[in-house]
Amino acid sequence: MSLTDHFDVIVVGGGHAGVEAAWAAVHLGCKTALLTMDISAIGRMSCNPAIGGTAKGQMVREIDALGGLMGLAADAAGIQFRILNRSQGPAVWAPRAQADRKLYHQAALSRLRELSNLHILTETVEDIVLDESSRRIAGVVCASGRRYQCQAAVLTPGTFLRGLIHLGAEQWPAGRIDEPPAQALSASLGRIGFQTARLKTGTPPRVDAATVDFDSLELQPGDVPPTPFSFISPGITTTQVPCWITQTNSRTHDIIRANLDRAPLYTGQISATGPRYCPSIETKIVRFADKPRHQIFLEPEGLDSDWIYCNGLSTSLPRDVQDNMIHSIGGLSRARIVRYGYAIEYDFVHPEQLSPTLQTKTIAGLFLAGQINGTSGYEEAAGQGLVAGINAARLVAGSDLITIGRDQAYIGVMIDDLVTKGTTEPYRMFTSRAEFRLCLRSDNADQRLTPLGRDVGLVDDHRWSVFSAKQRDIEQLTELLSSLRHQGRTCLDLLRNPDVSFAELSSLVPQLAVEVFSAEVLDAVRICARYAGYIDRQQRQVERFRSLEDKHLSATLDYSSVPGLRIEARERLLAVSPTSLGQAARIPGISPADIAVLMVHRKRISKIK
Repeated sequence: MSLTDHFDVIVVGGGHAGVEAAWAAVHLGCKTALLTMDISAIGRMSCNPAIGGTAKGQMVREIDALGGLMGLAADAAGIQFRILNRSQGPAVWAPRAQADRKLYHQAALSRLRELSNLHILTETVEDIVLDESSRRIAGVVCASGRRYQCQAAVLTPGTFLRGLIHLGAEQWPAGRIDEPPAQALSASLGRIGFQTARLKTGTPPRVDAATVDFDSLELQPGDVPPTPFSFISPGITTTQVPCWITQTNSRTHDIIRANLDRAPLYTGQISATGPRYCPSIETKIVRFADKPRHQIFLEPEGLDSDWIYCNGLSTSLPRDVQDNMIHSIGGLSRARIVRYGYAIEYDFVHPEQLSPTLQTKTIAGLFLAGQINGTSGYEEAAGQGLVAGINAARLVAGSDLITIGRDQAYIGVMIDDLVTKGTTEPYRMFTSRAEFRLCLRSDNADQRLTPLGRDVGLVDDHRWSVFSAKQRDIEQLTELLSSLRHQGRTCLDLLRNPDVSFAELSSLVPQLAVEVFSAEVLDAVRICARYAGYIDRQQRQVERFRSLEDKHLSATLDYSSVPGLRIEARERLLAVSPTSLGQAARIPGISPADIAVLMVHRKRISKIK
């Protein structure tokens, strides 16, 4: 291989964002290089080996609906599947799977290795090379001295940018435990003009399963049968296992409080901002001082692993304090820690420097995805990686780049939040962030996004055939329910009653042979029937939302010359450079009066043209 090998797309980093970016770019016809420090770390689940959860599960379904990889890998590796929030409405139903860490890595890597146009190379990228005349990406330079040319690049370095681990008073440079950081790349981004800052995240201790008293713990079984993530998965074949629940107590809290003077978060050793919604146990004890206990989920890391992940105990307390803390918790009095919890600080790029396509505003062809944009979580990273990979490939092909709207997907909500509002803490997705969440359900992700995936070329013939067959069945069942009546009412009307099931309908109307339809189709029709009024109301809200989103603003609009705009509004608009009036309205500090001024200015400009 020469020192100037040329690729259409280069993906830097083999985490969840990098995996999806490479998957998309190759499937869209690009000769792609995936550059990673360690091939054995591709798709590594460095924190909890779990996929999905509230809002995150919806995003995994969206990634799958678009033709991405995460759902398929999770189905191949999942060892406990659950639909969260079943007792609530379908807008918040969320698939989640505890995964086997090793199986997930194997599933992701094996799928990537099947791609003939993907070159997986062990390299550490240190510098970004630009065509200075056009301010366009030209390639990357690696620690090995190799230079790789490209037309587009997707940076997905995760927590590796000047990563620094904290464990009590100990600290050392690392991107993950026992993995070196990327020191030079962060400096390169600064040299070419990007504003960066520091964030912090953390992980809990793992304990040896043989030292846990499981009989004293609350059992948490999975769903039977398990529900796959992927719309094209034939089913789950991996062995399913339980998880367990325990709690902290007053003794645990006393141990933590007595050692806050040794906690890096409170000694000033860590200065970066941590996640508000997934805080360390130290932060929980301080912030919720009156709460007598905190729930801890004990989750296996794999079928052949002895490690149990203590979900809810993220910490960077010293080793001896972690030992005492663990031993104070029910079921863990004899537990042996096999890996201590730690915190990690790392650099990220302020995401307002990106467009909604995830291309940087100042460097053409350079895309950023994952924790480099200020997010936390595998699912958030994968969603960004897929969008960045699609757009990198479309840029190479000379096609228009795509954006996913807030009304289309949680992925769209996340990207819009990042590029419009920025973030000062690790961003995590919640259903509450989505104003149209009743329309953004996990069950209808394919209806929302598979046609888009087909249009861009990521959805193959098999997936399209499965989707089309499901849509035909939904239409057929809906027509059948509308045509059959009982006591003067259509079956579709009767189904709107939450107390009426398909089984009851079939007993009332024998012609209704619902057994020929899949459970997936029955659920889709029942949800649409039962929530029709709410869905119609939200669709009207979406139409009003689109009316502003469709009013585009020029990327070259000089807001300083718009008469009537406040100084603060001009500064914020210039910083974000919104693509539409809708996005402008969501920028913090922009008032309805500012939007009215922009609407008048936009009309005046269009008349002049």
